[in-house]
Amino acid sequence: MASSPMPTPPPRSWRSTLKRGAVALTGATALVASLLAPSAASADPAFTSDADTSANVTHIANVPKTEVMSDFNSDLAFTGDYAIGGNYNGFVIYDISTPESPTVVSEVLCPGGQGDVSVSGDLLYFSVDYARASDECGAPSVPTSDPNGFEGIRIFDISDKENPEYVAAVRTDCGSHTNTLVPGKDGEHEYIYVSSYSPSANFPNCQPPHDKISIIEVPIDDPASAQVIDAPVLFPEGGYRNTSGCHDITVYPKHDIAAGACMGDGILMDISDPAAPVVTDVVQDTNFAFWHSATFTNDGATVMFTDELGGGGGATCLESIGSERGANAIYTIDGFKKGEPELSFEGYFKIPRMQGSTENCVAHNGSLIPVPGRDFFVQSWYQGGVSVIDFNDPSDPQEIGYFDRGPIDDSRLVLGGSWSAYYYNGYVYSSDITRGLDVIKLEDPRFRVAEQVHMSEFNPQSQPEYRPGRGNGR
Repeated sequence: MASSPMPTPPPRSWRSTLKRGAVALTGATALVASLLAPSAASADPAFTSDADTSANVTHIANVPKTEVMSDFNSDLAFTGDYAIGGNYNGFVIYDISTPESPTVVSEVLCPGGQGDVSVSGDLLYFSVDYARASDECGAPSVPTSDPNGFEGIRIFDISDKENPEYVAAVRTDCGSHTNTLVPGKDGEHEYIYVSSYSPSANFPNCQPPHDKISIIEVPIDDPASAQVIDAPVLFPEGGYRNTSGCHDITVYPKHDIAAGACMGDGILMDISDPAAPVVTDVVQDTNFAFWHSATFTNDGATVMFTDELGGGGGATCLESIGSERGANAIYTIDGFKKGEPELSFEGYFKIPRMQGSTENCVAHNGSLIPVPGRDFFVQSWYQGGVSVIDFNDPSDPQEIGYFDRGPIDDSRLVLGGSWSAYYYNGYVYSSDITRGLDVIKLEDPRFRVAEQVHMSEFNPQSQPEYRPGRGNGR
């Protein structure tokens, strides 16, 4: 799902961001930017990489941000030949049928915070965690202290990729910083786990202790009637370091398990009933500042958590910080096959490439490289770039490839870099906060079998089980 608590400019009026090439539609329809000219919304055919890469990594394309999506890029989701990119101004739909020259199909101008995205068939779920005057896309920002302010989930119909339509909105306590898609067992419903945090007695819609998540049930044939059905308390006795909600949750429906990254705590959950998750284990780590996200191995027997030290805006890939802070922590799941899972710490991983003091750098969003029976991971590190990691030995993970640009500014710390990096149908797609969408090819014999894994849909926070050949995903 993913994403970070980072400093952002003050919310701006949506009218000030409506630029050339955008069409404002009101009422029940989303604010949708028209199809942009290829020169303004596609990869440069004479592309030359500005990144340093290892010998087994090739940077093949970059699609710069447009004026409409002038704010920060955030997370990614995938459906068919399309990538959906979140942005603080809304979301972008990219055509990636030709990965060497992706193009922008449409842009939906609908501000509301970092804009975490999940996709399910023709539906897109979009997180709103900056209060707006109403649930409409054109509503201006309002203070979080406004009791009528809207935060939560917006639902869009993206069956027509050039003209997405706004379907519905669901308000949730404390809004939605991230969201996680969970398929239902009956084939008639699906669920959205909504993660949010940082309550305050001054926020009428986000009251402490907020030791819970919100669960939205979506009838697949009637998404407009989606509603919150429960808000289970995950920390009835309070969490470590005053945990008040979760940052992100990753589910593995095949094995009925989920891992929650919840501020001061890492948790494991049983989701055999997706409408009623149950916490089965909780761990803390004094080296972790902020439990941010999680990824399971393909066999479900290991999970990697990330620590977003500094909230994503700090320069933490420095010798003075060390290798155990702002890093990944790897846990094996003891008793996994017996139905009595417990987390057991194995080791840390942090990129060995030291970055400068003007480069925000910390562990962030990534996904497995789908090599069945082996454990490889691709991960974003903001201005630390993209790392390719071998963690087949969870106690001694190693970087085996990388993509790394130089600092945005040599003289001062400027927020930027890769927010998310995910492997999808033979390529790595990286959402760069300021530079747009990057496409990367892994030229390594260890990953050849991954090219046989074809997905029809991919939400990184809703993990599929990978199998060689076609038929993976939904």
